[in-house]
Amino acid sequence: MNDALQDFIHYMIVEKGLAQNTIVAYERDLKGYIQYIQKVEQVVSWQEVKRSHIVAFLHHLKMQNKSSKTLARHIASVRSFHQFMLREHIAEHDPSVHIETPQAERKLPKVLSVAEVEGLLQAPDNTPFGIRDKAMLELLYATGLRVSELIQLDLADVHITMGFVRCVGKGNKERIIPLGRLATEAISTYIERGRASLVGKYTTNALFLNHQGNRLTRQGFWKILKKLAQKANIQKDLTPHTLRHSFATHLLENGADLRAVQEMLGHADISTTQIYTHVSKVRLKDVYKQFHPRA
Repeated sequence: MNDALQDFIHYMIVEKGLAQNTIVAYERDLKGYIQYIQKVEQVVSWQEVKRSHIVAFLHHLKMQNKSSKTLARHIASVRSFHQFMLREHIAEHDPSVHIETPQAERKLPKVLSVAEVEGLLQAPDNTPFGIRDKAMLELLYATGLRVSELIQLDLADVHITMGFVRCVGKGNKERIIPLGRLATEAISTYIERGRASLVGKYTTNALFLNHQGNRLTRQGFWKILKKLAQKANIQKDLTPHTLRHSFATHLLENGADLRAVQEMLGHADISTTQIYTHVSKVRLKDVYKQFHPRA
């Protein structure tokens, strides 16, 4: 049964061209699914899989307190897998066809205030590592890049004189995002003074490097962010995505066009971007309640 999974993963990589993180998520979800139906439901071939087996698997996930978002993702993985097997004649039926997707909870993203962003941007010191950290934070807040996009940047992707950065996002879609003056200055300083110290004797095209002179990882950035948030005395639960959320919210609060923000964030569907308008409304209500004498 695992052979079909490997065929599916190969199809997703070669024909669909999905991002590495998406492939990893599909593979992880489907390995769990296969393990469950084999060990718990005693299924030995794809011809035996029934709708009840999938429902039992989803119930198993629910009993583990998985969120509706996680359940929806698993259903999407299982459905795509069974559709692939039917299409490739690995299986003769698709038991996932009538499985309903649960309504995902739409949680408002946590954002920083402008003052908190300023505090975070001032937290890095003047060492080569601090200069790198400052450049990364300025770039994230100036562009709304995902952290996965940030760490994949090469030197050639940042055009200082033209004032833009080129990145490849989800689905291998390329987008061009303008850079502000402060972000441009921070990146220039890092390339001239910080990166040269970090790269040492190594040769690499990666823009942001760790202490070994290699490309910085997501985990490495996460540790840096937690340390800087503590130094800036930010009490909120900060994640690498928080600056992306703050970028979008602050743009919309200052009158930016929703379509332009969608383009910069690289959202395929504008409904994904619209959640930031809800964040703005919530913040407006909070300000009203705090400052209006009759609130």
